[in-house]
Amino acid sequence: TTSSSSSSSRLEKELIMTPINELVKRILPLIAATIDDRSWRVRWTAASKFAAVVHAFKTLPGAMDALVPNYEKLLQDPEAEVRTAATYNLSEVAKTKALVYPVGWSGGGGGDSENGMDIDDDDNDVANDGNNKHRIPVAQRLVTRLVGLTEDDSVNVRAALAMVATELAPLLGKDASVTNLLPPMLLLLRDSSSEVRLNIISSLSLLNDVIGTDLLHQSLLPAILDLADDGKWRIRLAVIERIPLLAKQLGSDFFDDRLLGLCVGWLGDDISSIREAAAKNLQDLTVLLGTDWSVQNLLPRVRQVMEHPSYLRRMNAVQATALMATSMDVKSALVEVLPILLEMHYDPVPNVRFNVAKGLGIVGTVFDRSVYQGQIVPILTLMENDPDRDVRYFAANTRELLNMAFQKSAL
Repeated sequence: TTSSSSSSSRLEKELIMTPINELVKRILPLIAATIDDRSWRVRWTAASKFAAVVHAFKTLPGAMDALVPNYEKLLQDPEAEVRTAATYNLSEVAKTKALVYPVGWSGGGGGDSENGMDIDDDDNDVANDGNNKHRIPVAQRLVTRLVGLTEDDSVNVRAALAMVATELAPLLGKDASVTNLLPPMLLLLRDSSSEVRLNIISSLSLLNDVIGTDLLHQSLLPAILDLADDGKWRIRLAVIERIPLLAKQLGSDFFDDRLLGLCVGWLGDDISSIREAAAKNLQDLTVLLGTDWSVQNLLPRVRQVMEHPSYLRRMNAVQATALMATSMDVKSALVEVLPILLEMHYDPVPNVRFNVAKGLGIVGTVFDRSVYQGQIVPILTLMENDPDRDVRYFAANTRELLNMAFQKSAL
């Protein structure tokens, strides 16, 4: 142990005393060797850790001019697993503040070479480089690789790219993002894989913050509409779960008639998990975009669903209405929602009626005791005498729970 500690100390002292250029010359070839290793697992490890390597060497003169070309080799590796691991590191590598030469630069001093490891003692210092005016940020160089990655044969590579590529937008700025980043992002929105399209939709906030909603809207909405009809119910569920995120990122202007119709239309999906998520989605939209927006844009469409021939759709509309009411201001919930909910106790299908009772239990505590006694109790009393035993049970249960809630509030 003492011998090992002593050897480690000597190595640390040796590294500290080693001139920076000499240190770069010694270590970078070792990194290059892992990138060219015959074993794909070694290359995969290098790709997985490359962001950490870049951040460790980014301040050393000439290191980035050597490392970035080698990172680009990993992005083009023959093995899909290696390309995927490298792609996951794309944004972290791009976040280094160092400047590098453009692809193919031949002006001397740290340009690309055959093995990507040429280090010039005299010309590689960024601060003193006579060719520094030709250097560009790492993000600006790497963004030129994106189109090639969008055409990768591996869906895992494209899915990884969709998760991280938009993080380049703040690094590039608006003009460069519109010119170089937006086109590959639009290609990903039209990708044949639903996973890729979902990933890019989930990561659009940074791109939107830089370039604005207008440029995204035209291509984003068709992608969402396409995913909404996906044959896999889990894909449809994933889209629903991302709608509130889009609302938060892009605002109410993003929701046109087609998307509003889609959000409400999910209440009629064949899968129960989708229908439940759709009801929760309408509540989340009410929270994010406000009561007035919800009353104007969502409530009329939900009310139309309450008149649908399918009792399942009417039942889900009742559930959604109750959830939306809990996220509205009290006056709007009382005037706009409660009458609609109470009216549905006349529905001919018991499943709809007992969901009305459950819905009243959800919204009842939103109002004061006078509303409860004057409007909700009379309907619950009627439902307690309903011919269907399930309706009677849920009406009595709701009344008991609300009575207890109001008694507690009075203490």
